[in-house]
Amino acid sequence: MRRVIIFGNSGSGKSTLAKNLCESEGLAHLDLDTLAWQPMGDNQAPLRMPLNNSKQVLELFIAEKDSWVIEGCYIDLVALVSDRATELIFMDLDVDKCIANARSRPWEPHKYESKDAQDANLAMLLEWISQYYHREDEFSHLSHNAFFGRYTGKKTRLIENV
Repeated sequence: MRRVIIFGNSGSGKSTLAKNLCESEGLAHLDLDTLAWQPMGDNQAPLRMPLNNSKQVLELFIAEKDSWVIEGCYIDLVALVSDRATELIFMDLDVDKCIANARSRPWEPHKYESKDAQDANLAMLLEWISQYYHREDEFSHLSHNAFFGRYTGKKTRLIENV
């Protein structure tokens, strides 16, 4: 049984690494973006899903799967299930690499209705990525690095995409 949590900045390669692990090892995949946010209407600002709602989805996923990869930038969500992971991977790439990855990101149909809709969000995403070392929230390098330091199980810090 392999149960992996991958976290890091947007554009760091979390989804790509998760997909590669899933394909090579037959692991189930959960992208935390799919349960972290409430559905949005037109011209509505993004709003986080209540933590308890997201936790229910996480718990259901873990209950139904023996081996998995969970990935995202949400330390509050990662912390809910880290005690059941067999390993942690911190994608700790510098911001310039994350920005380059975001610019070349393929269409993510589970997040966006079209490639055009995804591209329309690119400027906001690049700004978000660039703020990684300046924020102090659960999405920040400060929060990610502290969580990585506290985790006592098997853990890896990657500074390059693999």
